[in-house]
Amino acid sequence: MTQFPGANAARSAADYVLVGAPLDRSTSFQPGTRFGPDEVRRYARGFEDYDHHTDAHFTDRAVHDAGDIEPWADTDDYLGFLADQLGDGRADGAVPLLVGGEHTVSVAGVRAVEPDVFVCLDAHLDLREDLGGDPLSHSTVTRHALDTADRAVVLGARAGSEAEWDRASEADVTVVVPEDVSDWSPDFGDESVYLSVDIDAADPGVAPGTGTPEPFGLSSREMRDVVRAVAPHAEGFDLVEVNDRDDGQAAVLGAKLLREFVFAHAISED
Repeated sequence: MTQFPGANAARSAADYVLVGAPLDRSTSFQPGTRFGPDEVRRYARGFEDYDHHTDAHFTDRAVHDAGDIEPWADTDDYLGFLADQLGDGRADGAVPLLVGGEHTVSVAGVRAVEPDVFVCLDAHLDLREDLGGDPLSHSTVTRHALDTADRAVVLGARAGSEAEWDRASEADVTVVVPEDVSDWSPDFGDESVYLSVDIDAADPGVAPGTGTPEPFGLSSREMRDVVRAVAPHAEGFDLVEVNDRDDGQAAVLGAKLLREFVFAHAISED
């Protein structure tokens, strides 16, 4: 396994623990998310260690790459095990950085963190009860997150079934359409937050390597600004739905957003 560049802290000294979750079982259009963690690590190799925005080095941010937890046939059992592993890191004071894999793995991240608010950059509402009879489909993630979190904020959503849009109109869901994302700012008060980045929130012209690309999406800069704004409030982070079906555009954006989360979160703790 290739280590995420700069994630060279010892596990015992880590402030952030990166875990790969290459689940690829329910992708409904273009498979390949099993390669996501490796793609993200690979395309992070081109980045400078130094971040001018925060005047910090990634190698000084105490990130440990714990490798991948390979999935098995029983997805519910896998998600439970993954949640336990992420929870172990939290018990040691580290912030989990989960890299998928399909969006279903976010269920484990939310269970580990138990946030008040689930914040997600996503092209899709993911509020289905099931897809094709599968209640653990990638399209059910926000609904599952609301089993734990009090509310959800979905930024960049532009696709969903009629039933999902009806569910999104309820008080515990806030949808910020792509046109309004640049004007959005977090208002969490004392609430705890979990941030999930589905790479398909980006316009497919920016990040085509994803399972269900959806046009009219966000720019890379808009996604970066959201990550920077939410990171100081977040107790967990994931990056999902990167696959190997492009020339690295999705992976390089995802890797950069993960680093942006670490830099923005760490400086808020300094």
